[in-house]
Amino acid sequence: MKKSLYLTGFLAALTLGAGSLGTIVLASDNDCDVPMALWQSRDSVRVMIEARDWELRRIKIDDGCYEVYAYDTKGREIEVKLDPSTLEIVEFEYEGYDHEDDDD
Repeated sequence: MKKSLYLTGFLAALTLGAGSLGTIVLASDNDCDVPMALWQSRDSVRVMIEARDWELRRIKIDDGCYEVYAYDTKGREIEVKLDPSTLEIVEFEYEGYDHEDDDD
C-alpha cells in the first residue's frame, strides 16, 4: 500500500514537472517578450526604416518582434528583426548572402 502511494506521488510530481517544463519552452519561443500595449506603431517602424535610407518591402510580426524586409542603401535585400517597444535591432541579416564567399 505504501509503495503504491509513493509511486502515485512520484508520478504526480513527474507530471507536474513535465508540464512546467513545457510551459518554459513555450514561453521562450518569442524573441521579443513585450506586451502589445507597449508596442510602437507600424508607422513608427516605417519612419525608422526611412531614416536609415532603406527601401521598405514588408513589415510583419514574427516571434513577438517586428520583422522588416527591405533593401539597404547598396540595394541588398535585408531582413531586420526589431524590438517592438524600442525599435532596437534584435537581429539583422542579408538575404541570400553567403558569408563563405568573402574570400573572393
